Amino acid sequence: MLTPGSHPKRRRGAAAPVSAATAVLAVTALSLTARLAPPSHATLSPRANSVSAPAAARHGIHKIKHVVVIMQENRSFDSYFGTFPRAHGIPAHTCIPDPRRHRCAKPFHDRHNSNTGGPHGWDAAKADINHGKMDGFVAKSEQSAKARSDVMGYHNGRELPNYWTYARHYVLQDNMFEPVASWSLPAHLFLVSEWSARCSTHDPASCRSAVRGPDPPPTTPGGRKPIYAWTDLTYLLHAQHVSWRYYVMSGTQPDCVNGDITCAAVRQSPSTPGIWNPLPFFDAVKADRQRRNIKGLSSFFRSARAGTLPAVSWIAPSGRVSEHPPRRITAGQSHTTRLVNAIMRSPDWKSTAIFLTWDDWSGFYDHVAPPSVDGNGYGLRVPGLVISPYARKGFIDHQTLSFDAYAKFIEADFLGGQALDPATDGRPDPRPDVRERQPILGNLALDFNFNRRPRPPMILPRHPKTDLIP
Repeated sequence: MLTPGSHPKRRRGAAAPVSAATAVLAVTALSLTARLAPPSHATLSPRANSVSAPAAARHGIHKIKHVVVIMQENRSFDSYFGTFPRAHGIPAHTCIPDPRRHRCAKPFHDRHNSNTGGPHGWDAAKADINHGKMDGFVAKSEQSAKARSDVMGYHNGRELPNYWTYARHYVLQDNMFEPVASWSLPAHLFLVSEWSARCSTHDPASCRSAVRGPDPPPTTPGGRKPIYAWTDLTYLLHAQHVSWRYYVMSGTQPDCVNGDITCAAVRQSPSTPGIWNPLPFFDAVKADRQRRNIKGLSSFFRSARAGTLPAVSWIAPSGRVSEHPPRRITAGQSHTTRLVNAIMRSPDWKSTAIFLTWDDWSGFYDHVAPPSVDGNGYGLRVPGLVISPYARKGFIDHQTLSFDAYAKFIEADFLGGQALDPATDGRPDPRPDVRERQPILGNLALDFNFNRRPRPPMILPRHPKTDLIP
C-alpha cells in the first residue's frame, strides 16, 4: 500500500479500458475505497527512458509536424486525477496533520467550481513536501486562510468530464512533475529555457540559478525589467529555421508574485511581457528579432483554421480561464476544449501533438514525493495529457516526466537531438546541467504509436454538463 511521501515505481504504462464519455460518469460512481486502490503495473525498462533522437526518428516521431503545449494553472495531479482508474492516485487511508483542528485531514470529494488552494511559492513547496513526508499541505494553507482549507479536496469525472474523456481516449501521464519546486514564473522560465536564473549583466556567464525568486517583470509589484541572458529554446529553433509561436490570451495575469493566493489584477497581452509571457525579456529573442512571434490567441485560431500552425506553439491563458484558484474550473475546461477542438478541426490535426499540463500545484495535496534531480527540482506532481491522432489509446504513462520532456521531444523531432547544452549549442551559459538528459527523465515518444493510421478527431462540447456547484 502506498502512503503519503512514497516514490512511484518506474513502470511501463498500461492501457486503461476505453469507453464512451458517458462511461466516465459511471466510473466515478464507484466506491471511494475501490477508486483509491493503488495500481499495479510492469516495471519500465531503464532503456525506455533514454531513447535517442535517431531512435525516436525510427519510431516515427517526424510524423509530428506541430507540437502545441497548452499550459493551464495551478492544480496537483491528485486534485484532478487522484481517483482516475488505474492511475497512480490517492492511496487509501490517507490522512495528514491538521494542526488548527488537532486532527488528521483526509482527502474529500470537492464539487465546488471555485477553490481556494494554498500558497505555492518555494517556501510553500518546501513545507508541503516536508522532507518527502508529503504532509504539510493543510498546515501551510491554514497559515494564510481564515476559512476551512480545501487543499485536500479532489475532483472526479463528473466535475471534469472533458479532461477525463481526453485521459480515457488518449494518454494520461501520472508522474509529470513541475520542473522546479516553486511558483509560476520559474515554471514558465523552465518551460521555454530549461532554467530559472538571475543575471547581473547581459553576459550569460553572469547568470546563476534562481528557483525561489527570479527577477519578475515590471508589470508586477516591485518588479523591474529583468535580464534573461541565458539561452532559451527559441534560439535553437531560430538557428535551424524551425517556426514557433508563443500565444498569449489577453486579459489579466493568472497568478500572483511569489505564489501568493490573492493579489491585485495585472493586465496581460502579447505586447506586455509578464510572468506567463517571459520570452520578450530573453536576450536571444531580442537579438534574433523574434518578438514578433509572440501573438494573441486570435492568431492561433486563424492559423489552426488555415492549416498553418507553426512547428512549435506554447499557449498561455488569461486569469479568467486559467483554473488558478479562485477561477472557475468550468471556464478553464471550456477554454482548453475550445483550443483542442480548433486543432482537431484543423488540416494540421493529422500531424499534431498536443501536450496539456498545469504549471504548478497551487497548494493542493499530492501524495508523491518529487524526485531530486539537481539543485533546482523537481517540483510537485501536476496533471499531464497527450492528445494526438497518434497518441496511444487509453494509455497511462508512468514514466517520470517534467516539462523538460517537452523540450526533449521538440529537440528530437525538429533539432536532430540538439539540446540546450552549453558545450554544443553555440551560446554557452553556466546552467548546472542539461535537464533534457537527466537519466530519470522519460521520453514522450513512447506515448505514441506511429505504426497506426492517424485517428480522426474527437470533438467535445465546450460547455459539458458537470456536477460542479458554485
